[in-house]
Amino acid sequence: MTAGYGEIDYDEIYRDSAATGGPPWDIGGPQPAFARVLDDGVKGPKVLDVGCGTGELALALARRGYEVTAVDFSRVAIEKARSKAAHEGLAVQFEVQDATALSLPSAPFDSVFDSGLLHSLYRRGDGAEDAYLRQLPGLAAPGANLFVLAISVYAGQGWGITEEYLRASFAEPEWVDTRVEQIDVFAQIGDRELLLDGFLLRTVRAAAAS
Repeated sequence: MTAGYGEIDYDEIYRDSAATGGPPWDIGGPQPAFARVLDDGVKGPKVLDVGCGTGELALALARRGYEVTAVDFSRVAIEKARSKAAHEGLAVQFEVQDATALSLPSAPFDSVFDSGLLHSLYRRGDGAEDAYLRQLPGLAAPGANLFVLAISVYAGQGWGITEEYLRASFAEPEWVDTRVEQIDVFAQIGDRELLLDGFLLRTVRAAAAS
């Protein structure tokens, strides 16, 4: 299986950038915008990281004692993530899966994280993001917290998403208490650090009907 979405081969990107520190989104830790969330916003014990890359966010969650499942389409990225987890002695369930057709027997989860996946699917322009979004309510337990970090259309990259799109994608009745804040999204190209305009969405899976 070629680990690609649309025209992008993520396995190739991870292999080709290994000598220079990895792809731009692999910054050696979770996105800084998640710092407050990790400190006091995570519901557990079961947490899902969708589009986990080489596992930095999943590992940060595991260090805090959560039962973490993490998936990515790139086998190369998942192999790196598993190696990191083994080095630290952390138990994370890393799996190679397509985010548009997830199969996760351990669902539903108490918290769900998406750090840059939704905007990548949206960028494809083939409706893949719709298939992904349709799955999320079934992956989140009633009352679960969901977090989406995404690059803004105003970041100057020629692509991205809007706050209006995020709010429409996580609206009632499936989602409640939706909040969106403007943030900086960090990227790294060699020794050069970039700051891109982005959003952090927080929402809650609506409680089951009584």
